[in-house]
Amino acid sequence: MSSTAHKETIRQEFTQQAQAYASNPVVADATRLERLVDMVRPAAGARVLDVATGPGYVAMAFAEAGCEVVGLDLTEAPLAIAEQTRQKRGLTRLSFQVGDAEQMPFEARSFDIVVSRLALHHWEEPQRMLQEMVRVCRSRGLVVIEDLVASEIPSRADYQNHFERLRDPSHTRALPIRELIGLLTDCGLEVEQIATGALSQDVERWLANSHTPPERAAQVRALLERDEREDLSGTQPFRQEGRLHFRQRMATFVARKLTGNGI
Repeated sequence: MSSTAHKETIRQEFTQQAQAYASNPVVADATRLERLVDMVRPAAGARVLDVATGPGYVAMAFAEAGCEVVGLDLTEAPLAIAEQTRQKRGLTRLSFQVGDAEQMPFEARSFDIVVSRLALHHWEEPQRMLQEMVRVCRSRGLVVIEDLVASEIPSRADYQNHFERLRDPSHTRALPIRELIGLLTDCGLEVEQIATGALSQDVERWLANSHTPPERAAQVRALLERDEREDLSGTQPFRQEGRLHFRQRMATFVARKLTGNGI
C-alpha cells in the first residue's frame, strides 16, 4: 500500500495545483473526453465510478452521456472546483466525495464501469489501486485506465520518470504499455481495447502549473534540453516559436472483469 507520507505529498501537490490543473486545456479538452466515453460506450443509466477524479471532467463526461456517476478523489481542493462546475452545468446524476483509491468506501461490485485518467502514475503501488477498482466493479463490468506511458526500454523510461518526479514529487512512475497490460491481467481483467496518443506540453507552462521550485525547474529544463540533443527518453523535445515542448505518450485501456473473478 502507498505510504501515508506519499499520499500527503499527493494532497499537497494537488491542493496547490488545483486551479491550474483544472484550467489546463489538455485536461479539460472536450474532444479527448468524448473520445474516452466513445471507447467505453456506456449504457444509459450505467453506474460509473471515476477514481482520482480531480476537477471532475471525466465524471462529467459520463454523466452527460446519461450515466449515474460518483467522482472520488484523495484531495479536497480539486473536488471543490469539480462541485462548482457540476452545479453550473446542472448535472444532477453526479456526486463527488473524498476517498482513498486504495481503500474505497464502496461495496464490492457496486459499479458497471470504473474509470481513472491521469492518476495511476501517482501511486507507489498501482496494483493496489487497480485491485480496488476491480473489487468495486461488477462481474463483466469495465475497468478503464488512461494514463501516461513510458518507453519499453528501462533506461529511457527512467530518464523520463526522473524529470517528471523533479517537476512534481507526487509522480512515482509512468509505466510502459507492456507492464500496464500485465498489471491489468494479473488483476483478473481481459484487455479489450488499447488506444495510444500523446500530449504536447509547453515546458514553461507545465512547470508553472505545478509550482516547481526554481532549482528543480532548472534541473528539469537541463534534462529536457539534453534530451532534445541526444534522444534519451522518447518524449521528443522540440522547439515551437522559440519555446521548448515535449510529448507525453498516453495510452487508454478498456478491460473487462471476468466472470468468477473473486476480487
